[in-house]
Amino acid sequence: MNLIEILKAVIFGIVEGITEWLPISSTGHMILLDEFIKLNVSYEFMEMFLVVIQLGAILAVVVLYWDKLFPFTFDHRIGIDKEKFVMWFKIVVATIPAAVIGIAFEDDLNRLFYNYITVAVMLILFGVLFIVVERYHRNKTAKVNSIADITYGAAFIIGVFQMIAAAFPGTSRSGATIIGALMIGISRTTAAEFTFFLAVPAMFGGSALKLLKFGLHFTSGEVMVLGIGMLVAYVVSMVVIRFLMGYIRKHDFTVFGWYRIGLGLLVLAWFGIR
Repeated sequence: MNLIEILKAVIFGIVEGITEWLPISSTGHMILLDEFIKLNVSYEFMEMFLVVIQLGAILAVVVLYWDKLFPFTFDHRIGIDKEKFVMWFKIVVATIPAAVIGIAFEDDLNRLFYNYITVAVMLILFGVLFIVVERYHRNKTAKVNSIADITYGAAFIIGVFQMIAAAFPGTSRSGATIIGALMIGISRTTAAEFTFFLAVPAMFGGSALKLLKFGLHFTSGEVMVLGIGMLVAYVVSMVVIRFLMGYIRKHDFTVFGWYRIGLGLLVLAWFGIR
Protein backbone atom coordinates (compact mmCIF):
# COMPACT_ATOMS: atom_id res chain seq x y z
CA MET A 1 0.00 0.00 0.00
CA ASN A 2 1.76 3.16 -1.20
CA LEU A 3 1.36 6.71 0.05
CA ILE A 4 -0.80 7.77 -2.91
CA GLU A 5 -3.44 5.14 -2.12
CA ILE A 6 -3.42 6.15 1.54
CA LEU A 7 -3.98 9.81 0.56
CA LYS A 8 -6.86 8.75 -1.70
CA ALA A 9 -8.46 6.87 1.21
CA VAL A 10 -8.07 9.98 3.37
CA ILE A 11 -9.84 12.12 0.76
CA PHE A 12 -12.71 9.64 0.49
CA GLY A 13 -13.01 9.66 4.28
CA ILE A 14 -13.14 13.47 4.37
CA VAL A 15 -15.85 13.62 1.71
CA GLU A 16 -17.86 10.87 3.45
CA GLY A 17 -17.58 12.58 6.85
CA ILE A 18 -18.83 15.88 5.42
CA THR A 19 -21.55 14.75 3.05
CA GLU A 20 -23.10 11.97 5.15
CA TRP A 21 -24.58 14.44 7.63
CA LEU A 22 -25.13 17.56 5.57
CA PRO A 23 -28.28 17.04 3.46
CA ILE A 24 -26.38 17.20 0.17
CA SER A 25 -26.03 13.51 -0.85
CA SER A 26 -22.90 11.56 -0.05
CA THR A 27 -23.63 9.35 -3.09
CA GLY A 28 -23.56 12.28 -5.51
CA HIS A 29 -20.27 13.49 -4.13
CA MET A 30 -18.73 10.01 -4.06
CA ILE A 31 -19.67 9.42 -7.70
CA LEU A 32 -18.01 12.67 -8.70
CA LEU A 33 -14.98 11.97 -6.52
CA ASP A 34 -14.58 8.52 -8.04
CA GLU A 35 -14.39 10.16 -11.45
CA PHE A 36 -11.28 12.10 -10.45
CA ILE A 37 -9.67 9.85 -7.83
CA LYS A 38 -9.59 6.14 -8.61
CA LEU A 39 -8.61 3.79 -5.81
CA ASN A 40 -6.46 0.91 -7.02
CA VAL A 41 -8.99 -1.74 -5.93
CA SER A 42 -11.46 -4.10 -7.54
CA TYR A 43 -14.97 -3.04 -8.53
CA GLU A 44 -16.44 -5.38 -5.91
CA PHE A 45 -14.30 -3.88 -3.14
CA MET A 46 -15.15 -0.32 -4.20
CA GLU A 47 -18.87 -1.10 -4.15
CA MET A 48 -18.52 -2.40 -0.60
CA PHE A 49 -16.12 0.38 0.47
CA LEU A 50 -18.55 3.18 -0.40
CA VAL A 51 -21.10 1.70 2.02
CA VAL A 52 -18.93 0.34 4.84
CA ILE A 53 -16.93 3.58 5.13
CA GLN A 54 -20.16 4.95 6.63
CA LEU A 55 -19.46 2.95 9.80
CA GLY A 56 -16.82 5.51 10.67
CA ALA A 57 -19.35 8.29 10.27
CA ILE A 58 -22.00 6.53 12.35
CA LEU A 59 -19.53 5.88 15.16
CA ALA A 60 -19.33 9.66 15.58
CA VAL A 61 -23.09 9.75 16.28
CA VAL A 62 -22.78 6.95 18.82
CA VAL A 63 -19.95 8.75 20.64
CA LEU A 64 -21.50 12.24 20.55
CA TYR A 65 -25.00 11.11 21.55
CA TRP A 66 -24.23 8.11 23.77
CA ASP A 67 -26.14 9.59 26.71
CA LYS A 68 -29.24 10.01 24.55
CA LEU A 69 -28.93 6.65 22.79
CA PHE A 70 -28.01 4.14 25.50
CA PRO A 71 -31.27 3.02 27.18
CA PHE A 72 -29.82 1.26 30.21
CA THR A 73 -28.74 2.64 33.60
CA PHE A 74 -26.40 1.08 36.18
CA ASP A 75 -27.16 2.91 39.42
CA HIS A 76 -26.72 0.07 41.95
CA ARG A 77 -28.68 -2.20 39.62
CA ILE A 78 -29.46 -2.46 35.92
CA GLY A 79 -32.41 -0.31 34.90
CA ILE A 80 -34.11 0.87 31.72
CA ASP A 81 -34.66 4.47 30.70
CA LYS A 82 -38.24 4.20 29.44
CA GLU A 83 -38.09 7.35 27.27
CA LYS A 84 -34.97 6.15 25.44
CA PHE A 85 -36.42 2.67 25.05
CA VAL A 86 -39.56 4.11 23.46
CA MET A 87 -37.35 6.23 21.18
CA TRP A 88 -35.66 3.05 19.93
CA PHE A 89 -39.04 1.52 19.14
CA LYS A 90 -39.79 4.62 17.03
CA ILE A 91 -36.43 4.24 15.28
CA VAL A 92 -37.25 0.60 14.52
CA VAL A 93 -40.61 1.65 13.05
CA ALA A 94 -38.89 4.28 10.91
CA THR A 95 -36.28 1.75 9.75
CA ILE A 96 -38.77 -0.83 8.48
CA PRO A 97 -39.63 0.72 5.05
CA ALA A 98 -36.00 1.11 3.93
CA ALA A 99 -35.02 -2.27 5.38
CA VAL A 100 -37.78 -4.05 3.46
CA ILE A 101 -36.99 -2.43 0.14
CA GLY A 102 -33.24 -2.81 0.65
CA ILE A 103 -33.37 -6.52 1.41
CA ALA A 104 -35.92 -7.33 -1.29
CA PHE A 105 -34.84 -5.11 -4.18
CA GLU A 106 -31.28 -3.83 -3.59
CA ASP A 107 -29.73 -5.38 -6.71
CA ASP A 108 -32.64 -4.33 -8.95
CA LEU A 109 -32.63 -0.79 -7.59
CA ASN A 110 -28.86 -0.47 -8.08
CA ARG A 111 -29.16 -1.76 -11.65
CA LEU A 112 -32.03 0.59 -12.53
CA PHE A 113 -31.16 3.78 -10.68
CA TYR A 114 -27.46 3.84 -9.82
CA ASN A 115 -26.53 6.22 -12.64
CA TYR A 116 -25.65 9.87 -12.96
CA ILE A 117 -29.06 10.89 -14.37
CA THR A 118 -30.95 9.58 -11.33
CA VAL A 119 -28.39 11.14 -8.98
CA ALA A 120 -28.63 14.52 -10.70
CA VAL A 121 -32.44 14.51 -10.86
CA MET A 122 -32.79 13.61 -7.17
CA LEU A 123 -30.21 16.21 -6.16
CA ILE A 124 -32.17 18.89 -7.99
CA LEU A 125 -35.64 17.64 -6.97
CA PHE A 126 -34.88 17.51 -3.25
CA GLY A 127 -32.95 20.77 -3.51
CA VAL A 128 -36.12 22.43 -4.79
CA LEU A 129 -38.12 20.68 -2.03
CA PHE A 130 -35.82 22.08 0.64
CA ILE A 131 -36.33 25.61 -0.66
CA VAL A 132 -40.12 25.23 -1.02
CA VAL A 133 -40.60 23.59 2.38
CA GLU A 134 -38.45 26.15 4.16
CA ARG A 135 -40.32 29.05 2.54
CA TYR A 136 -43.67 27.48 3.43
CA HIS A 137 -42.66 27.00 7.08
CA ARG A 138 -40.95 30.37 7.45
CA ASN A 139 -42.14 32.17 10.59
CA LYS A 140 -44.27 29.16 11.55
CA THR A 141 -43.90 27.47 14.91
CA ALA A 142 -42.98 23.79 14.84
CA LYS A 143 -45.53 21.39 16.32
CA VAL A 144 -42.92 18.91 17.59
CA ASN A 145 -39.80 20.06 19.42
CA SER A 146 -38.45 16.86 20.93
CA ILE A 147 -37.97 13.26 19.88
CA ALA A 148 -40.20 12.19 22.77
CA ASP A 149 -43.11 13.98 21.05
CA ILE A 150 -42.61 12.21 17.71
CA THR A 151 -45.47 9.76 17.27
CA TYR A 152 -45.11 6.28 15.77
CA GLY A 153 -47.06 7.50 12.75
CA ALA A 154 -44.67 10.40 12.25
CA ALA A 155 -41.71 8.03 12.66
CA PHE A 156 -43.12 5.78 9.93
CA ILE A 157 -43.59 8.75 7.58
CA ILE A 158 -39.96 9.74 8.13
CA GLY A 159 -39.06 6.12 7.42
CA VAL A 160 -40.86 6.28 4.08
CA PHE A 161 -38.67 9.24 3.12
CA GLN A 162 -35.62 7.22 4.15
CA MET A 163 -36.91 4.44 1.89
CA ILE A 164 -37.01 6.90 -1.03
CA ALA A 165 -33.38 7.78 -0.31
CA ALA A 166 -32.48 4.08 -0.22
CA ALA A 167 -34.14 3.52 -3.60
CA PHE A 168 -32.89 6.59 -5.46
CA PRO A 169 -29.21 7.56 -5.13
CA GLY A 170 -28.63 11.29 -4.95
CA THR A 171 -31.63 11.83 -2.69
CA SER A 172 -29.49 11.92 0.51
CA ARG A 173 -30.66 9.85 3.44
CA SER A 174 -30.31 12.76 5.86
CA GLY A 175 -31.83 15.17 3.35
CA ALA A 176 -34.88 12.99 2.70
CA THR A 177 -35.61 12.27 6.35
CA ILE A 178 -35.18 15.91 7.35
CA ILE A 179 -37.50 17.00 4.55
CA GLY A 180 -40.08 14.44 5.67
CA ALA A 181 -39.82 15.60 9.28
CA LEU A 182 -40.12 19.29 8.39
CA MET A 183 -43.19 18.64 6.23
CA ILE A 184 -45.09 17.13 9.19
CA GLY A 185 -44.21 19.95 11.58
CA ILE A 186 -41.09 18.70 13.36
CA SER A 187 -38.50 21.33 14.29
CA ARG A 188 -35.15 21.45 12.47
CA THR A 189 -33.04 20.46 15.47
CA THR A 190 -35.35 17.58 16.38
CA ALA A 191 -35.49 16.45 12.74
CA ALA A 192 -31.69 16.47 12.52
CA GLU A 193 -31.23 14.57 15.78
CA PHE A 194 -33.79 11.93 14.84
CA THR A 195 -32.06 11.59 11.46
CA PHE A 196 -28.73 11.00 13.19
CA PHE A 197 -30.22 8.34 15.46
CA LEU A 198 -32.10 6.70 12.59
CA ALA A 199 -28.79 6.34 10.76
CA VAL A 200 -27.42 3.97 13.42
CA PRO A 201 -29.43 0.83 12.50
CA ALA A 202 -29.65 1.85 8.83
CA MET A 203 -25.89 2.12 8.38
CA PHE A 204 -24.97 -0.86 10.53
CA GLY A 205 -27.52 -2.98 8.66
CA GLY A 206 -26.46 -1.77 5.22
CA SER A 207 -22.78 -2.26 6.03
CA ALA A 208 -23.39 -5.76 7.37
CA LEU A 209 -25.18 -6.77 4.17
CA LYS A 210 -22.37 -5.39 1.99
CA LEU A 211 -19.70 -7.14 4.07
CA LEU A 212 -21.55 -10.44 3.87
CA LYS A 213 -21.93 -10.05 0.12
CA PHE A 214 -18.25 -9.15 -0.36
CA GLY A 215 -16.93 -11.75 2.07
CA LEU A 216 -14.15 -11.38 4.61
CA HIS A 217 -11.22 -12.20 2.34
CA PHE A 218 -9.44 -8.85 2.46
CA THR A 219 -5.92 -8.17 1.30
CA SER A 220 -3.70 -6.13 3.63
CA GLY A 221 -4.01 -3.19 1.24
CA GLU A 222 -7.81 -3.37 1.28
CA VAL A 223 -7.83 -3.47 5.08
CA MET A 224 -5.63 -0.39 5.12
CA VAL A 225 -7.82 1.55 2.67
CA LEU A 226 -11.04 0.67 4.50
CA GLY A 227 -9.59 1.34 7.95
CA ILE A 228 -8.15 4.73 7.00
CA GLY A 229 -11.34 5.78 5.21
CA MET A 230 -13.47 4.86 8.23
CA LEU A 231 -11.13 6.56 10.71
CA VAL A 232 -11.05 9.81 8.74
CA ALA A 233 -14.83 9.70 8.22
CA TYR A 234 -15.24 9.37 12.00
CA VAL A 235 -13.00 12.33 12.84
CA VAL A 236 -14.55 14.59 10.19
CA SER A 237 -18.08 13.55 11.20
CA MET A 238 -17.41 14.60 14.80
CA VAL A 239 -16.75 18.12 13.54
CA VAL A 240 -19.51 18.26 10.92
CA ILE A 241 -22.29 17.04 13.24
CA ARG A 242 -21.41 19.70 15.80
CA PHE A 243 -21.29 22.32 13.05
CA LEU A 244 -24.68 21.32 11.61
CA MET A 245 -26.46 21.37 14.98
CA GLY A 246 -25.03 24.81 15.72
CA TYR A 247 -25.87 26.09 12.22
CA ILE A 248 -29.54 25.07 12.16
CA ARG A 249 -30.26 26.70 15.50
CA LYS A 250 -29.89 30.05 13.69
CA HIS A 251 -30.40 29.19 10.01
CA ASP A 252 -32.66 27.10 7.82
CA PHE A 253 -31.77 24.52 5.15
CA THR A 254 -32.30 26.79 2.13
CA VAL A 255 -28.59 27.11 1.38
CA PHE A 256 -28.31 23.33 1.12
CA GLY A 257 -31.21 23.34 -1.34
CA TRP A 258 -29.39 25.74 -3.66
CA TYR A 259 -26.18 23.77 -3.27
CA ARG A 260 -27.96 20.55 -4.27
CA ILE A 261 -29.42 22.19 -7.37
CA GLY A 262 -25.99 23.47 -8.38
CA LEU A 263 -24.37 20.07 -7.80
CA GLY A 264 -27.11 18.30 -9.76
CA LEU A 265 -26.56 20.59 -12.73
CA LEU A 266 -22.80 20.01 -12.43
CA VAL A 267 -23.30 16.23 -12.48
CA LEU A 268 -25.48 16.50 -15.61
CA ALA A 269 -22.96 18.78 -17.31
CA TRP A 270 -19.91 16.71 -16.40
CA PHE A 271 -21.30 13.33 -17.46
CA GLY A 272 -23.15 14.83 -20.40
CA ILE A 273 -19.94 16.09 -22.07
CA ARG A 274 -17.81 13.02 -21.35
